[in-house]
Formats: sequence, structure tokens, C-alpha cells
Amino acid sequence: MNIKHIMISTAMAAMVASCATGAGGEGETIIDKPDYKTTDGIFNIDALEALGRVSEVKVSPNGKKVLFAISYESVELNKSNADLYTMNLDGSDLKRITRTPSSEGGFAWLGEGDKIAFTYPVDGKPQMWVMNADGSGRTQVTSLEKGIEGFLVSPDGSKIVLVSTVKYSRDAQEIYPDLPKATGRVIDDLMYKHWDEWITEIPHPFIGDFDGAKVTNLEDIMADELRYESPMRPFGGVESFAWAPDSKSLVYTSRKKEGVNYAISTNSDLFLYNLADKTTRNLTEGMMGYDTAPAFSPDGSKLAFLSMERDGYESDKNRIFVLDMTTGEKTDLTSGWDYTADAIAWHPSGASLYFIAAKDGVTPIFSIDAATKEVKVVADGVCDYAALAPAADGSLVTLRHSMLYPNEVFRVDASGEVAQISNVNTELLASLRMPTVEKKMVPTTDGKEMLVWAVYPPDFDSTKTYPSLLYCQGGPQQAVSQFWSYRWNFALMASNGYVIIAPNRRGLPGFGTEWNAQISGDYGGQNMRDYLAAVDYMKQYPYIDPARIGATGASYGGFSVYWLAGNHQKRFAALLAHAGIFNMEAQYLETEETWFANWDMGGGAVNAPANTADAPDYGAFWRKDNAIAQRTFALSPHKFVDNWDTPIMISHGELDYRILSSQGEMAFNAAKLRGIPAEMVIYPDENHWILKPQNAIMWQRLFFRWFDRWLKPQQKNGSAS
Repeated sequence: MNIKHIMISTAMAAMVASCATGAGGEGETIIDKPDYKTTDGIFNIDALEALGRVSEVKVSPNGKKVLFAISYESVELNKSNADLYTMNLDGSDLKRITRTPSSEGGFAWLGEGDKIAFTYPVDGKPQMWVMNADGSGRTQVTSLEKGIEGFLVSPDGSKIVLVSTVKYSRDAQEIYPDLPKATGRVIDDLMYKHWDEWITEIPHPFIGDFDGAKVTNLEDIMADELRYESPMRPFGGVESFAWAPDSKSLVYTSRKKEGVNYAISTNSDLFLYNLADKTTRNLTEGMMGYDTAPAFSPDGSKLAFLSMERDGYESDKNRIFVLDMTTGEKTDLTSGWDYTADAIAWHPSGASLYFIAAKDGVTPIFSIDAATKEVKVVADGVCDYAALAPAADGSLVTLRHSMLYPNEVFRVDASGEVAQISNVNTELLASLRMPTVEKKMVPTTDGKEMLVWAVYPPDFDSTKTYPSLLYCQGGPQQAVSQFWSYRWNFALMASNGYVIIAPNRRGLPGFGTEWNAQISGDYGGQNMRDYLAAVDYMKQYPYIDPARIGATGASYGGFSVYWLAGNHQKRFAALLAHAGIFNMEAQYLETEETWFANWDMGGGAVNAPANTADAPDYGAFWRKDNAIAQRTFALSPHKFVDNWDTPIMISHGELDYRILSSQGEMAFNAAKLRGIPAEMVIYPDENHWILKPQNAIMWQRLFFRWFDRWLKPQQKNGSAS
């Protein structure tokens, strides 16, 4: 694969100076690119916060322009803001077309590319707007009381589907009108919260007429199904919808269940709504796992979608299916391909599909022939691709990142040549001495090989010794590919003088379905032995100081840290866990998505009933008939606190409803009662992730303060920023 970088001659500063002015209110502060200059050439926390964050990418229907967003953070204002940019397919003529105090989002081209639609808040509620392609002529299109969460315009431009919310639960005043100040929530069934919100309203699709300037005649197409949501919480968006090319029908995704059935099942379906007669038909009846991401072929004869096979298994292989809209025949294109797809898009010819999938520690772009099922690599490298935007000329626009650089816009031409066409962060990164990344193949305790990424500090000298950090991945089935994170940032960790050890342990995608599935029902098992194998392997190198190794991770990675705390046999000198599971029995009943706890704690592949409703608690700790569940709960980290002997830092968000902050509090209390050096930070306004800029900086400073204290004893304690 030939890689070339096209350097844009227009500097960002000049681009900002010549930008179009958006619809900002009087006196509101605009967040622009920060004026950051390095003083020592080290990638530090300030440099991380100064980077432009590139998200989404859309190619105009006429194939001439690329539309994308860049956001910057303001530490002072404690928020970020995204603005929109356009450029030609070769990266030339870069223009900033909005400059506003709030973020434009959900953007899309209209017509042939002369107009752009997007969402923008009005009185705190996102509404739909339209503007000219150069950013002029901003016009508000909707004024819904509850705002909108997204939209998708029909191919002929005459119809639109909007996502807004409908009431789901009763408030106190509906039950007792004479108690106007009562705040109690009355709950009589499961699935009453998601990640960081109590479910009082759920999303529904509303279809209406659209003339380019206003939306009229909106109708909730699920008005008779008020207890069902579409898109699906918590992450579903407009990718849950697909207009037929003739604009006469719409496919939407929904998991039409509620209460206990909703909490234990992942069985979503694709539904075809006919605009003429207002009928709805289930297209995936009998397919028992997640069915998502519908996409019509260019001629409308076929519908592609992603489908998981098993009910209750949210990390099952995502297969690529194609449905013949005339015959109803469904074909699994990936039946002979042992990896899971993350995103799909049709080639303009309709003969094949592009898709993204983790494979062997990276995330390439592939194509698959719709007739022969042949899979080909379209673009790869030591990197991850993160978007699919096919252009009319047969090229493909995408986003790409690695452990050493954040998203930039790339173009893959019809011959397979890859070119970088944006340079949002090129100048800043070029001013820094960045770390290096190496792939190592490590033998495991059961005779297999495991890919481990090693990230070395800038100016790495193999004759010196370094402290190191074992990174424990969350998910638990989420790839350790060439990902870029603004919190778990390996380049930042390595730039602070640490060698990072990042194993693709058992349970991670990209190494076949058997490797990916092994972790379910084996928490505290082979995947932990994989972590220890990676540490033991790296300790053989003279540049790793065996007395200065730490371990860290979040979510399941936090579970891993808690588990390793009681089972590491003196391998680690310091630990840090964020949002981790400490007590698995408590977690089974605290988390809102029971299907996850059932499958992973109860060994769903073996124990799941054909109909989960027949045994909604099959992974519970009280199920004495489930040997896998009993073994899982016996290996809960809290069972090994008597072995804890290592300093540990714990962080958690109080708004985390997936793994409650009480889990972190229990772990901290246990450490203190054991007389172990421990520190805890609780963020009352954060969820499973630390998202607010000042909290994110605080977290990074505490991270390095903690590990520097224990792994760099020769240095003075303090911030590593």
C-alpha cells in the first residue's frame, strides 16, 4: 500500500483568520484553536488538550467536497466546541464555515452539495438548521419543544425523519398532584436508567415533510408503541435509519421490549415503514441478536446490515448480512470470515461493500464482494481507520489515527493509494519528540501467541532502565488496536518516561471469534494469565526495571487491576483503577444491562436458554445450578483483599450507572482497612468517562503524580504536566 501525505500549504492560523462567522450570541465566548507552543518538545498534558479533535466526515453528493468537524477545548470555560470545515477531495481549499459558541453536530449535505443541514442548540435544545455550503444564510428549520437528537433527509429531499423524545415514566405530580415539590421516582420494573441518566423519556422517530426551509406534518411512526425506543439507548443515532433510494420507505432499528425483557435481551430488529399506507414490517424476525446499521444498495434492491447471532451476547461477532428486498432472502457475506465488522458502506457500484474491522491489532478498511463474498484489504498499516464516506468517483474518504496521532482526514483513491488530506495537528505534533511503538508476539501460558504493543518514551535508550505500566483494557471485549484516546493516551504516558505494555489478551476482537469469546464466563481466568505473561515477557528486557512496574485500567480494566491486586505475586509496585468492578455479586444487581452480567458472569455461550425470558437470571450468583457463574463469582476481586499489599489509587464518577461509584468506594475502604497506601478521587459530575476539560486535566495530573510517587522514587513528588 502506498502512503503519501499531502501537506496543506494553508496554515491553520490563516484559515481561522479568514473563517466565516456563524450565529453566535452577543457576548458569548468563541472557542478557537489555542495558541500552544512547546517549550521542551515533550508531549505533555497541555499539548494533549491543545489538539484539534476531528470527528465525522461527509462527502458531498456531487463528489467535490468533504465536510468535517474540528473541536477544541477551553480549559478556562471547561467545555469544548465543534465547528464545521470544508475542503476539496485532494485537501485543497480548506475553509472554516462556522464560528459559533456552541457545537454544530449531526451535519449532512443537502441536494448536490449546495446546502448543509446540521443541529445547533436554541435555548439549550438542539434544533435543525440549514445553511449554504459556504456557511452563509443560516436558517433554523425546527422548533420542537424537546429539541431533536438527529435527523436524516430522504434521497429526494422531500421527507425527513427526526429523532425526538416521548414521555416514558410518570413523575411524582402525576401520581399525587397535591405534592408539587415531591421528587420521588416510582419504579415498578427494570431498565430505569442508562449509563448516566434516569429514563424519563425515550427517543422516537418522527417523519415529516421537508421543503429545504421548514419541516411540517411531523408524525411519530411509533405512536402506538410508546414503550419502545428507536434509536436504541444509550448510543444509537441516525445510523439506525436508512431511507430507501425512492424515498417511499424507511428502515429503522428497534428493540421492541420493555422491563425485564428489555434488560435481559439484545434482540433488536430492523423494521420497514411504508410511508404510503403507514404499515410496518419486521425484516429480521427470528434473528435473535443485535440487528443494526441498515444501508440500502444504490439501486434499492438490497439492504445490508450488521447482525449478531445470539440473544444476550452484546460482543458477538457482527456479521454482514444482505437482504434481497424482492425475495426476502438473507445472505451472510461473512460466514467464512472469522472477524467482527464495526461499520459498513456500499460501494457506489452496488457490487461490494466497504467495512471496518479490528484484525491483528489494527483496524483496516476492507471490501467484500456482494456476490462472491471475497474479502480484500482496501487500506491498512500500523493505524486504525474510523470512518467510511464513499465518493462518486470510486474513492473513499475516511478518518485515521494511531497511538501516536489523533484523527486526520485521509482519502483512498480507486487504485488503493492513501493520502492524508487534512493537517489539523501536523504542525503541533511535528514540534514534539514523540514516542515509538513496537509490536511484540508474546507466548501465553496455554501455548498460544499474543500480540502486545510496547510504547517507548521519546529518545528511548535501550541501555537505560525505565518504569513501565501494564495497560488493562476495558469492555471487556474492546480492541487494543492503534487507538487514540484523550484520557488513556499511551503517547502521553510514554512521554512521561514510562514504557507502556498493552496486551491483546484473551477476550479482545481482531484475533478470531474463539479468542474474542473466551473471556465470557472466565473473568479472573486466562485473560489474567495473559496479562501476567506479558509482564513476565517484558521483564526479560534490561530496559524494564522489574521493581518499577505499575498496572492501570478502566471498567473491566479496573476490574483487572482489582483482581491483579490480590493475585500478582509482587509483580507490581503501584496500581490505579478507574470505574472498575470490585464486588461482582453487587455488580450483577447494580448494573442496568442485565444481559451483559448474565452472559459474561454466567458463561452465556454454554448456559443461556434458547429464550432468555425463560431464565432471566441465568448468570446470577444465586444460581447454584450454574457452575460457570459460581466459579466467576468465586473469583471476584473482593475475595482476594487479604492478599492486597500494593499502593492503589481509585477514581470513579458518581454519575456512572453502569458500574456504580460504590464499587470504587468499597475498594478504597478495603485498602485503607488493610493499611495499604491508597488514594481515591470521586467526580460528582462525571459518568463512566471523565469528560469535562478541567476534570480530565485533574485526572491526568493525579495519574502521573500517583505513579511517579511509587515508580520514580528518585524524583520529587508532583504533577507531571
